[in-house]
Amino acid sequence: MSDFSARLIAWQRQHGRHGLPWQNTRDPYRIWLSEIMLQQTQVSTVIPYYAKFLARFPDVAALAAAPVDDVMALWAGLGYYTRARNLHRCAQAVVEQHGGAFPASVDELAELPGIGRSTAAAIASFAFGARATILDGNVKRVLARVFGVEGFPGEKKVENAMWTLAESLLPSNASDDDVSAYTQGLMDLGATLCVRGKPDCLRCPFAADCVANLTGRQRELPTARPKKTVPTRRTWMLVLRDGNAVMLEKRPPSGIWGGLWSLPEAAGEDALVERARAFGGDGTVSPLAPLTHVFTHFKLNIEPRIAELDRGAGALAALADSDTAWVALSDLDSFGVPAPVRKLLDGLQGSLI
Repeated sequence: MSDFSARLIAWQRQHGRHGLPWQNTRDPYRIWLSEIMLQQTQVSTVIPYYAKFLARFPDVAALAAAPVDDVMALWAGLGYYTRARNLHRCAQAVVEQHGGAFPASVDELAELPGIGRSTAAAIASFAFGARATILDGNVKRVLARVFGVEGFPGEKKVENAMWTLAESLLPSNASDDDVSAYTQGLMDLGATLCVRGKPDCLRCPFAADCVANLTGRQRELPTARPKKTVPTRRTWMLVLRDGNAVMLEKRPPSGIWGGLWSLPEAAGEDALVERARAFGGDGTVSPLAPLTHVFTHFKLNIEPRIAELDRGAGALAALADSDTAWVALSDLDSFGVPAPVRKLLDGLQGSLI
């Protein structure tokens, strides 16, 4: 399909997205911020987070200088929290190693924390007009359907074949604006027409040539991930209250919800009771409604228990250190709290006041 790039550029200019908050700019900071947030997250979810981040951190220097807890607090609810930690690390690297200016080359961008090959290419294309190949989930779906690429795109051999195909389709002798329109067109086509569930083939510029459309294999391509049994884990969480305040515990920097503030946990009821006593609880815990949170690779069943602070346990300040904090429910926005924990506490707020 020798005119693939020309057709895509023409389609994007007429039918693509042009009013997203991070478009119509060559500012690499804003483009980078949007690209990291858009990894595995829908545009509608990202938009309010993007606006909050820019209001709090208007440039890379402001983000680099901020405490990581402030970054995590603003990110809370967006998920995939490694992105937030890498976001902060990347901002610091740009300031310390590149004088506060993002490098223009794909290779240098890809060396920064949290920026892989495809994201680096997107930043280089949108910010600097580089002729570079992207290959995110939307693009893989478009290529698999249009060109009939068989196999699960997450498999290394299939992914490498897609990189080769994507490289061959790049527009040659194109202007910076054409390159940006082509890159945006790949994203737009996958996000608006060639969607996972019901692709809108009638409006696709490649409908007459698309292998999936011509053979009726839209549901089969791209090949689905091989099915695996999703394991289930179980944890007990402690809501230790003192009036309108609850105790939060900072999680380790790695692992699920790394670096966020969450409720103290234990592997069983008895262990949780012991933790409650150690934190100053009165020795009794009461069950709350269980909840389930689904991660990418496992399902977590949460058994929450509520306990009261023992007034004879001493001053509240003595019960908190750098990894624990008594937090008023009205101040939760100042802490990065995982979405299911925040949902639990918001649901209890009326009864805890």
